[in-house]
Amino acid sequence: MKNLAFAIFALLTLTTGIAQTEITGTVEDDSGVPILGANVLIVGTAEGTTSDFDGNFLLTTNLSGSQTIRISFIGFSPMEQTVDLSGSTVTLNIVLQESGQQLDEVVITASSTFRSQKQAPLSISSKKIAEITKLSANSQADILRDVPGITAEGGGGETATNLFVRGLPSGGQYVFNPLQYDGMPLISTFGLNSSAHDVYARPDIGFKGVEFVRGGAAVLYGAGSVAGIINYTSKTGDTNPGNIINVEWGSRGRLKTDFYSGGRLGGEDSNTFYAFTGFIRKDDGPIETGLATRGVQFRGNIKKRFEKGSFTIHAQYIDDKAQFFLPLPLQGDSRERIAGNDGEDVEQLLSGELAETSFLTPGGVYNSPIEDGVFTKGGYIMGDFVYNFNDRLRFKSKIRYADYKHNFALYVGGNGDFGNPIRLSDYASATGDRVAPGNTGFTATYQGGDGSQISDNDLVVENLHIDRLRPLEDFSGEANISLKTDNNVHTFTLGAFLARSDAEDVNFQYRVLSEFNNNPRLVNLSFANAGGGNTIFSEGGIYNRIGQTTNRFLSQSRTAVYLTDEMVFDRWRVDVGLRVETTTGTFSDGGLEDIQVYDNPELTPELSTVRFADGSFTRAEINATDWAFSLAGLYELTETTNLYANFSRGFFFPQQRGFIPTPGIRETAYDGENIFQFEGGAKFGTSAFSGSIAGYFVNLSDRVRVDQAIVNGSLIDERRSEQTTRTFGAEATWLYRFAQDWSLNGTATYQNHEITQNETTDLTSGDVSTINEGNEIGRQPNFLGSLGLNYDNSNFDANFTLNHTGSKFTDDTNNVELDAITIARIGAGYTFRTEEINSVRVGFSVFNLFDSDGLTEGNPRAGIGGQVDDGEFFFGRPILPRRFFLTATFNF
Repeated sequence: MKNLAFAIFALLTLTTGIAQTEITGTVEDDSGVPILGANVLIVGTAEGTTSDFDGNFLLTTNLSGSQTIRISFIGFSPMEQTVDLSGSTVTLNIVLQESGQQLDEVVITASSTFRSQKQAPLSISSKKIAEITKLSANSQADILRDVPGITAEGGGGETATNLFVRGLPSGGQYVFNPLQYDGMPLISTFGLNSSAHDVYARPDIGFKGVEFVRGGAAVLYGAGSVAGIINYTSKTGDTNPGNIINVEWGSRGRLKTDFYSGGRLGGEDSNTFYAFTGFIRKDDGPIETGLATRGVQFRGNIKKRFEKGSFTIHAQYIDDKAQFFLPLPLQGDSRERIAGNDGEDVEQLLSGELAETSFLTPGGVYNSPIEDGVFTKGGYIMGDFVYNFNDRLRFKSKIRYADYKHNFALYVGGNGDFGNPIRLSDYASATGDRVAPGNTGFTATYQGGDGSQISDNDLVVENLHIDRLRPLEDFSGEANISLKTDNNVHTFTLGAFLARSDAEDVNFQYRVLSEFNNNPRLVNLSFANAGGGNTIFSEGGIYNRIGQTTNRFLSQSRTAVYLTDEMVFDRWRVDVGLRVETTTGTFSDGGLEDIQVYDNPELTPELSTVRFADGSFTRAEINATDWAFSLAGLYELTETTNLYANFSRGFFFPQQRGFIPTPGIRETAYDGENIFQFEGGAKFGTSAFSGSIAGYFVNLSDRVRVDQAIVNGSLIDERRSEQTTRTFGAEATWLYRFAQDWSLNGTATYQNHEITQNETTDLTSGDVSTINEGNEIGRQPNFLGSLGLNYDNSNFDANFTLNHTGSKFTDDTNNVELDAITIARIGAGYTFRTEEINSVRVGFSVFNLFDSDGLTEGNPRAGIGGQVDDGEFFFGRPILPRRFFLTATFNF
């Protein structure tokens, strides 16, 4: 009996000694939103767990006594709490605060695992939506201008931003760096019609923010990119519940309202969530033309979460018209704007009187959509599926369909035989001798005026308008499966990307005579010819009905597979990957002919004859296969400093429209362009300072570049160049919190770039020549930088920023150099908090504070000889003028 009692006593004692304790609770951010995947660890042990979709966690341990629990998640400051483990359940309700370090931001682009910017062995920049909203951005250029290594030109307005990355030669737009929404490109191919990616969508407040990943693994995943990927990530109702309305008023007639609403669909137990966002806006600026910018965009997603994953449907609808601004004649010596007939400086030559312009063609009446500017109507739908078989095996898939009707109205003000302002009497004398030899005088009136004769001293100018009709249909999809090994060292990812795009590239052009003024009146000019009759030189302001200048239909398909391994050792992180891609495409180039469609004998041949499709087509097919490889490593030198390096061999399939079919030859030589990149640097992060410094090398070979020029009165693809370029560069970023609520941030880039080989074919004559070798790459400076001073005490916030772009050449000929420009911006706001989650922020911002009129570009369509400085006039595009914004942001 004694033995039995002793055994029972010993068993009870042993059981008490190994009693387990449950640690349970939730992890949320300071807005009450659950955090998925937060790490919960008992300090000094290997025992831990992670939070689930609802932020809940449960950890069972045999430890006892006083222990420290550490809770952490990328992008938030870690938190520690001491607890007493005695067998009773311990409940913790944790609220994590967002980290002040930029390098703690989570990376979701070009990676198969969650990690911070500091842990990623490549260059990454990010910006949150709150910061973007405060900008009242004119365009993508305003959002991306302070990213190191990027030259962003936004002088054209809201759309078609020109981006140049790390010295890679291009005509701008998004040639080497696709614009993505939620991990999928807005358009999966580039070069079918040359429209920039940002014409198909606009930023709104329904995003969490934007990432720009440069180099390294950017060549591997998804659509792939040799220079980097710009990726906007949408809010979803499970991570961003609530409602936001942002009302914006801007000088020069801007009114815009953004909205966002997100949350749970159904009752409290529902696992279905929604997010709906968009904007509606009207704008007479930033440069007044008499043609309004106006439109709407709606985006949304519905997300269904289940035990092992989620399924999300994203969709977008856009119906938007944005005016676009091109270079214009400036003073030759100062390169400042020229005063018009009314004494005001001329900012743009686009005329509102051209709305509803139409003329006859052999195919019927052509109605020019010039008043629509850059017009886009359509949208996309995308499915995003994630399934976790277990903690180590995950499947992800995305599929997307997009269909857009798109026109791009390109008004080249100040273009023609008399593209610079000239007195009417001088213009009439010069043109009259050509169209009506021996004429006895002229009559000039303003379209829609009272019919009175225009003063001989009024300035007039010739202009060219191009309607680019570019509808597009796009299919794309990506699927991958990731496996993490038992020891958590390797994460293998095997994936595939498929895409097909079909596009039209149909252009109509006509020439316009107008006065030299803002929103100019159109000029009707006729001559009394030697026979006593009348010769009409211009009517309705049009002096040449050129007609259709291109009739092209293109399609391209892409098929890629990739395999990557992201490795984590003690202090090392190593990424390695391989991608193989094949592309095929067809190019149908329609024939054109000039046909007389007006029989009025008073009309000049330029008004009576119109060019139109003749029904014939020349067709070609392209195909190519290429591969990319990336190797990157990061070493945690200290708790605050990481060293990293990456190397990649990438490729870029050239713009298909540069391979115009040759009659009788069905297959066209088409190969990928090879790009080698190397980067090495360090990343730093402390509570007061975070930043990075890096050096890089980029070599591009077999680059095929197509440049347009105005030739014989029409805009054409004038030359095709095969280039090799190289760039050495250095970048630095920093964020310094030098006092409570105060911070100083900035970036600096130096790049030394050179064209090492350049063989150019004149597409009008077939002549081949070697030109511009040893020159710097056009439109790209050697130095870029930004500096910002910020104050934020959670109620009052203010900022002052400077963006500097160094001097650069207008084109590869290096004939003309543009001066350096600096754009200043200031803003401030005050947040009124009515309840814990309800607030109103009232703020203002001023773009181009000092109203700089420096030039973002010269004449990109000057032709093979490049732009020259002829002394009296200079053709260039100034920075957009100063603009004032007021905003009110409601959170509820």
